[in-house]
Amino acid sequence: MTYPRGLSARLRTLPADDGGQVTAFLVIIVVAVIMFAGLVLDGGLALAAKVRAIGEAQEAARAGAQALDLAAYRAHGTVRLVPHQARALASRFLASTGDTGTVTATANTVTVTVTAHQHPQLLGLLGIGSLTVTGSGTAHPVHGIDAPQP
Repeated sequence: MTYPRGLSARLRTLPADDGGQVTAFLVIIVVAVIMFAGLVLDGGLALAAKVRAIGEAQEAARAGAQALDLAAYRAHGTVRLVPHQARALASRFLASTGDTGTVTATANTVTVTVTAHQHPQLLGLLGIGSLTVTGSGTAHPVHGIDAPQP
């Protein structure tokens, strides 16, 4: 392939003309692309961890809401919880997930807050440590087969 006379001479001198100006620009662009990809990837992972924490909290609260006071229900038809048993059931479920959290229970409600940690994939390369997410769930005891009854 034959180039015009001036272009051929210019193409031969291009490597000698490069003084490294593109290198700094390229480094900045690569870091920016990694940061953007890290935000997308690790942001998605953090969002998934948040959804998982909420799900675990709701499941733990429902597990705790199974601790009905059967004596009160049989004697008076009153649906209420035994708070210490509800806390124990919810804590046992929470321990099986591997995450930490807090459990509170009253005669009518079990509330669980889960704290989960997500380790970043790409942002970890830039020095960002573990991301902490929390989720909470609440459950109430109900009675009825098809739908809650008053």
